This record gives sequence, structure tokens and C-alpha cells, in this order.
Amino acid sequence: MKHKLLIVDDDEEIRTQMKWGLASDYDIILAEDRASAVAVFQAERPLVVLLDLGLPPLPGDPDEGLATLAEITAMERLTKVIVITGQGEKGIALRAVGAGAYDFLTKPADMEELKVMVRRGFYVAGLEVEFRQMQNLISGNTFEGMMGSSTAIRTVFESIRKVATTDAPVLLLGESGTGKEMAARAIHQGSARADGPFIAINCSAIPETLLESELFGHEKGAFTGAHAQRKGRFEIANGGTLFLDEIGEIPLALQVKLLRFLQEQFIERVGGRQSIQIDARVVTATNADLRKSMLAGTFREDLFYRLAVVQITLPPLRDREGDIRLLAQFFLQRFAAQMGKAGLSFDQEALRALDRYHWPGNVRQLENQVRRAVIMAEGKRLNIRDLELSAPSGTPNATLKDARENLEREMIQSALKKHTGRIAPAAVELGISRPTLYDLMDKYGIAKE
Repeated sequence: MKHKLLIVDDDEEIRTQMKWGLASDYDIILAEDRASAVAVFQAERPLVVLLDLGLPPLPGDPDEGLATLAEITAMERLTKVIVITGQGEKGIALRAVGAGAYDFLTKPADMEELKVMVRRGFYVAGLEVEFRQMQNLISGNTFEGMMGSSTAIRTVFESIRKVATTDAPVLLLGESGTGKEMAARAIHQGSARADGPFIAINCSAIPETLLESELFGHEKGAFTGAHAQRKGRFEIANGGTLFLDEIGEIPLALQVKLLRFLQEQFIERVGGRQSIQIDARVVTATNADLRKSMLAGTFREDLFYRLAVVQITLPPLRDREGDIRLLAQFFLQRFAAQMGKAGLSFDQEALRALDRYHWPGNVRQLENQVRRAVIMAEGKRLNIRDLELSAPSGTPNATLKDARENLEREMIQSALKKHTGRIAPAAVELGISRPTLYDLMDKYGIAKE
């Protein structure tokens, strides 16, 4: 489908010439004055407008053209208005740019230059529209810091909403990188404890000999090196939520103390005899099969049923249809903004690779690979090499369209390298025009020297 291009000029001959020169690439819409231009724009919403500033009833005065510019940009700020002015009116053209015009061209307009400018206008407008659509999509698909629109993750969101308003213990299940800690935070934020502390601890990251003290605290002199009394994570989480990740790694001796807390809401510090009452909700998580651990005798059955009053399974990223691109675009925007690389986008090959990939590391892996791609990117379009992705074994590597695009990219890069980045001789060697080469460079994210 061709892009719509609005040409606004009171001279019928000029309108005809422009239409003749541009009709092969665009769906041309014509207007001859301010009223018709505004009416047509409101109905068709083209992304690029060619606007002559000298419009009736006073074609020798730019005010009518500037008023048309103001009305169009007020209706849609993403539209790129290219102003056409007479010779010696650069000051007026700059005034128009200051009022919101994308660029300007002086009469008589060179058709090749005009085509390049229009193409660039559509390219920039397209990027901005894509960005706005993604922002709207993201804003409508977030839940307490979690993101997704798939049925699988929406089911998780609904479960979190229901359980958050209670004080029931929750066991979060799922592969590494699926967002179990984010889900725990969402439960906390949706609860009456939201103003209290959220304390997270990874039970597998702390040596077994130190884990008891880390969780329950210790008294001065309880063991060598205990020079002062110290509160544990349970006490710190009082009035809030304690999140125990990798709960399956807790040794049996500590499982007894955790079970006692869940039953009685009391703890004792290591080396202490005083029972301390704690008001903390416990949310746990694991990527292991606790039922197998129970059969093996390494996890208490009574503790499991205390912890798993409610179980929520976080789906792997590969099972969240449509969420891979949503999350990838979100991470791209965030990291591009952080690194001062605004305007980055994925090329089509990269998007297909993102969809094909198995993502064994789930959302965490996706986030890290997008971050790396933003760091390494040289052009405006991130490609499959930036992401360090390849098709899974046994999967066809590319469609015919993929192969053609890969060949085009390689030939363009080779020609530019041969001619040290000079566009004109590279275009001649490739047998295409300079505007076409610019367009292809934009498409494939090839940086201009």
C-alpha cells in the first residue's frame, strides 16, 4: 500500500508536475487553498505534506500558508510538513521551520531533491508513529512493573490481583528469568502491606552456615565473629513482605524454624531464647520440582503445604505469544534513552529472529541481549548480528525475502567500503539512484560515513 502524500499549492501546473513526478511512489492528494487542505488532511491524515506558503486569497503573503501549517500540526504533530517557498524567502522558510515545519525547499524545486526529502519525511514519521504505538501498547499492558499482553501472562496478573489482597502464603513457580521476584513485588504492591518493607533474599546465594543468621538474626556472642546483636531478614520485613527465592535450597534444620514461624508468627535469633513476634507475609519461589524433593526427603511435606497455599506459575517467554516483541521494544527504548541513542529500531530480520529464538534464559536473557545490541549497534537499525541470535538448529535460516535482504545489505556495505563511504560512486556501481541507496541504507541501518 502506498503512503498518502498531500500536495498543497494554488498553481495547478505545479500541482500537476509534482503529482506526475511522485505518483509512482505515493498516493497523491491535492489541495489548492487552506480550507481544502485542512479538510483533506482531516479526512486522510497523510504523514507527509508538501505545502506552498503562498496561498489564496493573498498568494504573495506567507500568512495563509503559515496558518495552514499551524492547523495541520495542531491536528497531528507527527506529520512532516515540507514547506515550498520562492527564491529569496529563506527567512520565511526558517520561520516556518520554527513553527513546526519539517524542512523547506525553494522554487523551482528539483524533483530528485524533493523525492529524497519526501522519502526521509516518511521514514522519520514512520519511526515516530512506531514509537508512539509502542508507548501506547506498553502503557496498556503493564501491571505493577510487569509487562505483557499474552493470555498466559494475563492469567498470572489476574491471579496476583486476587491473592494480593489476602495474607495467604504464595509459592511462585517458573524457570529462571521468568520474573518471579517481580511477581512477588507485584503481590506486595497490591496488598495492604504496600507501605511496609519488601525484603528479598536468594537462599541459594548464601552459604548454609550463614543462612540461619541471615534469616533469623543473632545475639551478641552467638558464634565466633558475632560481635553485636543483629536483626535478621524476618525482623527487617516486619509489617511487610519477605520474599524467599530458591526456597528449595533451605536445609532441613532451617525448614523446621521456617515452619514454626508460619504456624506461630514467632522467631528466635541464633543464640537467643526470646520469642519475637513478627508480622510478615512470606512469598517464596523456586525453579525446582519441590514434589521430587519431598520424595527424596530433602524438603518437608508439611512445610510445602504451608508455603503453597496459593501457587502461581510464571510462564516461560517462549509460551507468551506476542510478548517477545513487546518486551524487546520496551527494553530497546529504555536502553537507547539511557545510552543517548534515541531513534534505534529493529530491522525485520531481527524481529523474526527474536520470535524464532527459544529464550532458555527467558525475560532476563532477552533484556541482556537487547542491552548488548544497543551498546554494539552502529546504525539506526539493530540487526541479527547485533543481537547475536541465529535460527535454532533444524529451522530454515531464512525465507526468500530474508535471503534477498541479506544479499542487498552485503552488496551495499561492500560498495560503500570500496568507495570509502562515497554515495555517488557506490550508487553507480550498484546500478541504483542515490535516493534509492539512501533509502536502503536507512532500511538496513547502515551508517553514513
